Amino acid sequence: MGTRLTELTAEQKHYLEKAYRLVDQNRLVDLLVNMINIPSRTGEEEDLARFMVDYIAGLGLEAFYQHMSERRGNAIGRLRGSGSGPTLMFNGHLDTSWTGVEVEDYPMTGPLPPALRPHAVVEDGWVKGLGARNMKGPDACTVMAVDAVKRAGAPLKGDVLLTLVSGEIQKVQIQAALHSYSGRHFMGEGIGCDFMLKHGVQADFAINVEPGHPVSYECTGLCWFKVQAKGRMTYAGVAGTEPTAKNAIVEMSKLAIDLDQWGREYTQRHARDQLAPTVTIGAIEAGWPFKPGMMPGICNLYVDVRTLPEQRPLEVEREFAQALEGIMAKHPGLEVEYELYLSDPASRTDPDNWIVQSLIRGYEHVSGQKHVYRTRSAGANDCNVLRRWGIPTAQLGPGAPSVAEGGPPYHVGEWSHIQRMVNVTKMYIHAIIDTCMRARAEVGLG
Repeated sequence: MGTRLTELTAEQKHYLEKAYRLVDQNRLVDLLVNMINIPSRTGEEEDLARFMVDYIAGLGLEAFYQHMSERRGNAIGRLRGSGSGPTLMFNGHLDTSWTGVEVEDYPMTGPLPPALRPHAVVEDGWVKGLGARNMKGPDACTVMAVDAVKRAGAPLKGDVLLTLVSGEIQKVQIQAALHSYSGRHFMGEGIGCDFMLKHGVQADFAINVEPGHPVSYECTGLCWFKVQAKGRMTYAGVAGTEPTAKNAIVEMSKLAIDLDQWGREYTQRHARDQLAPTVTIGAIEAGWPFKPGMMPGICNLYVDVRTLPEQRPLEVEREFAQALEGIMAKHPGLEVEYELYLSDPASRTDPDNWIVQSLIRGYEHVSGQKHVYRTRSAGANDCNVLRRWGIPTAQLGPGAPSVAEGGPPYHVGEWSHIQRMVNVTKMYIHAIIDTCMRARAEVGLG
């Protein structure tokens, strides 16, 4: 669906500037600090969701808690218009990429940095703490944007929805070699967004507020593979004289190096436009840490392969299988088998769609810069869920300055830049005024 670029009317410009003036940096920071200080690991989002419902209701907006299961639910808010305009959704998630519990996060982070703990620190123009960037900071921006539009008294024709959902983080239940990862703490990958949509919360357009500049209209999907290399279990005391001994870890090392190289070639083959799908070896398991005197007979590797909107998961699986066959041919005696245990297709919204172009206009108005699409992204998120439900979706969240610009490297934890949060809040306001002060026909809807 294409729509021509449309200038704001004099009335829209009046309310836009009025709402801009009502953005309060201190209130924005205070809200984010409170959100960070409420732990919300995947599977335990209820406390934060209920806090957000109360906060949103306290602003004079409609709000309710959407119960999902034990300790889980979504926070839904609504600013109603007259009913003649489009419904615009701002979607963000409540769960965090890490748990904030050192004994659980240690295999990924090592000693847990302060900025990956659920305790907020405001310092030198930044808010630091678990979830500050992904994505309690963007969530706070959406709430402040809708509040400013309401207080400005803008005569909206369409509704604005705030959907703060559980279970976006990429986690799935799986029976691994040494442990069963099951239960609500491992049920992510868009489960809350899908639940919300199934239970009646719908929109004409959506803005997914995943952090990152500038605007994007497509994101990768993913396929997760479990790869098993086979050896021959043997005791160290006889390994030197046992002709059938074969260490599965050593066998997997042959595979891992070649698979990593194939992944780089995969990215080069499939990179285009905004996207450059990656291949990541994310986990490995084998043997007994408490008894290394036993040579393991199996070693498992877990691999994330990102995909393009035009790729079907079955096609990606066949390409992956072909890569494994080539690696086994290179290493005679290497025994490998695999299984695909998760697939989430990629998605795309027409870049000429109203919501993409409206968000770009807001970006340019606030930043004073010509918008240029990001390149070589490999992120996957709730955009895929929203688009599967037929909702045209654009993505924009506060971007972090690069390391060269004084921003933090990824491994030090989550930081949210306060001024960039303010700027994105204004970009969201622009999208609301530009979209929801119009009749549905004006934005290309029947």
